[in-house]
Amino acid sequence: MSPTTDSVLEATKRRIRDHLEAFGQGHLLALWAKLNDVERAALLKQCDELPLQSLASAMADPDTLSPRAADLGTIEPAVVVAHTPPDGAAYRAKGELMIATGRVACFTVAGGQGTRLGWDAPKGTFPATPIEGKSLFQVFAESILASRRRYHGMVRWYIMTSPLNHLDTVRFFEAHSWFGLGSDTVRVFMQGTLPSLSRDGKILLSGPGTIALNPDGHGGAVRALAASGALAEMHTLGIDTLSYFQVDNPLVDAVDPLFLGLHEFHPQSSAEVSSKVVAKRDASEKVGVFCRRGKRTVVLEYTDLPRDLAEATRGDGGLVHWAGSIAIHVFSRTFLERLAGEGERLPLHRALKRVAHIDPASGVLVEPTHANAVKLEAFIFDAIPLAESPLVYETRRDEEFAPIKNATGEDSPETSRRAQSERAGRWLERCGVRIPRSKEDGTLEATIELSPLTALDAEALSHCPGLPCVVEAASSVLL
Repeated sequence: MSPTTDSVLEATKRRIRDHLEAFGQGHLLALWAKLNDVERAALLKQCDELPLQSLASAMADPDTLSPRAADLGTIEPAVVVAHTPPDGAAYRAKGELMIATGRVACFTVAGGQGTRLGWDAPKGTFPATPIEGKSLFQVFAESILASRRRYHGMVRWYIMTSPLNHLDTVRFFEAHSWFGLGSDTVRVFMQGTLPSLSRDGKILLSGPGTIALNPDGHGGAVRALAASGALAEMHTLGIDTLSYFQVDNPLVDAVDPLFLGLHEFHPQSSAEVSSKVVAKRDASEKVGVFCRRGKRTVVLEYTDLPRDLAEATRGDGGLVHWAGSIAIHVFSRTFLERLAGEGERLPLHRALKRVAHIDPASGVLVEPTHANAVKLEAFIFDAIPLAESPLVYETRRDEEFAPIKNATGEDSPETSRRAQSERAGRWLERCGVRIPRSKEDGTLEATIELSPLTALDAEALSHCPGLPCVVEAASSVLL
């Protein structure tokens, strides 16, 4: 390295060191002497990109990121639009026009791996359907393609990955020829990262010259949509509405015209953000809950809602706080642009994790046996109280929510595939097809897989030629 280059590096180091020390993070350069010049330059770049001002309170006291019951204030039930709203047909027609005129795009948060499912690949590649084992990505792609055909409008797809799975996700789509959507209509981009902290607020090093980083949560979508140029592209293309869903739910109605129409035109909606909810199975179900706090609609994580509120019941025995969040939203592009343009940062939440790290004093790798670190993440639902009048709409769990989260038990591949099959069976019954069911509890006694390319709903299915008159017990039916 030339003397001039060396002096520039030292000057940069002094500037960044002073900035780090002002926030109590000077230890990040403690192993400088062990690095070569390339590694030093890379470390300085990482340090320079740290949002230290935004992380100041988290670094000062990571425990402040966990809401305390005393800080919640008065919590009341959310105001929810019923599943079958009056004038539903009119709202649906308006939503169909939004789709037909190219105003709507889909946005999927897909930054996770399938590790909890024993799947060593991006979660979106996990085989989800009950017979053919189509991937989650393929299910969504077929739904989008079917919506394009049905409503005669271009529906583009934006997918947010993470540094953990971005390349594998792109390669998966390439290997499957973008599922017939066209590579020019699918945009894949990465979310940002945040540093992992020690329990006393120090940023951890994963190597002598590498900061320990983790994806910044689905709330990082606002920043990532802007930084990737996706929002600007949408503006150019005339897209003003995003149908948002996460990657784990194969029953999602990716392009729902009724929901879109309610979002845009319902008198309770400011057309900034709308959300779907389902009735919680019970007080202990691990989903966020829509509530009213002050004059704002908020989502409280199940870990943040005090037990007495979570278990409170009405006179009819139903839960007071029943409106479970299923991570299905509609956002207006201008609302997201406003949040990104104003630098509106969603609040950070903490998760305690085990994180291997380098001791900056000795340079030795520390392999913890218990949770030693705080990983920071933002949640997209924290954008909801920033909207003027967000709409909350109830939908049916058995029609739209069967996530794949756990390897076994509730919300597992088994329960999701059963729910997919049950929904297909109900749709066939509405078309007059006789379906085998248990005499004891009415459960379906066959396995049925229905592609969105065959039908997006029971009404469309009724117009499909060649439907069976009867489904035999213990049979597998692929439609």
